[in-house]
Amino acid sequence: MSSALRWGILGPGNIANKFAKGLQALPDAVIAAAASRSATTVNAFADTYNIPTRHTSYEALAKDPGVDIVYIAVPHAFHHEMIRLCLEHGKHVVCEKPITYSAKRTREVVGLARTKKRFLMEAMWTRFFPIMDEVRTRIKQGQIGAVRMIQADFGFRAGIDPKGRLFDPKLAGGGLLDVGVYPIALFHMLLGAPAKIAGFAHMGETGVDEQAAWVFNYAGGELAIGSSAIRTSTPMEALIAGTDGSIRIASPWWIPTKMTVQQAGKPAETIEHPLVGTGMNYEAAAVMDCIRKGMTECPIIPLDESIAIAESMDELRRQWGFVYPMEK
Repeated sequence: MSSALRWGILGPGNIANKFAKGLQALPDAVIAAAASRSATTVNAFADTYNIPTRHTSYEALAKDPGVDIVYIAVPHAFHHEMIRLCLEHGKHVVCEKPITYSAKRTREVVGLARTKKRFLMEAMWTRFFPIMDEVRTRIKQGQIGAVRMIQADFGFRAGIDPKGRLFDPKLAGGGLLDVGVYPIALFHMLLGAPAKIAGFAHMGETGVDEQAAWVFNYAGGELAIGSSAIRTSTPMEALIAGTDGSIRIASPWWIPTKMTVQQAGKPAETIEHPLVGTGMNYEAAAVMDCIRKGMTECPIIPLDESIAIAESMDELRRQWGFVYPMEK
């Protein structure tokens, strides 16, 4: 495809606003349509970004012939249903993390995407920042030796809203899927799937995990230690320790632009990549590049890895006895 790709935005909430601003920074992207079940919501969103087509049903967006690819930003519990809807109508799909609330559901949508030969990707947006590309490159070059241990956390304090997406089990609420997925995805990116997992969680008054910590143990003895929280603020950083040095990433889950590399016997080196756009534009540009090349998944976050990430989170929930109502 040489012309601009036409995006549809399904679920115009807070994160969709950031994504839309990111798309506006790309000359080869067009926001062609948006959909919400609320006419007031979709019209306000569309007016803000000069989106010509407004739908008050998700099915109408999925059927829209003027849309090439759909960005899904509804709550976690509805990802599976919306991905299926869009794939069934021939659309490429980028879905906010976590791609679905369970490994079973993730396998289903991955299988459908492969059958339909449509592009599908979990929107792990910070993986696409230039600083994260530099992390991967320097580790691949062996600058810190073999990775032996990772420490990463993502926690913030939110007010309790029993009907909000963070605290309602029916919306797949809890810290694990909302923010824990980020450090877990980092572990998978650098070390792959673990051999063993052990974790503990505090389940709050609404029945979701309000804070949790876990350890991933790998066959070669590597360890990855992570935590997540929606009622506790944490430093939010990542430390990657190797046999010959370390990399520390500042704010790895929210606008990561800076890291410090400490190689054995050398002065510490600080690397910065200033932000361009909102940061969402990095992943959108990568997606469009993949689609134009005829690819149906992105090598920066392959679909099999998304399945493995979901399996790790399933195992943690199994240990905690945490089952979402829609799984019963």
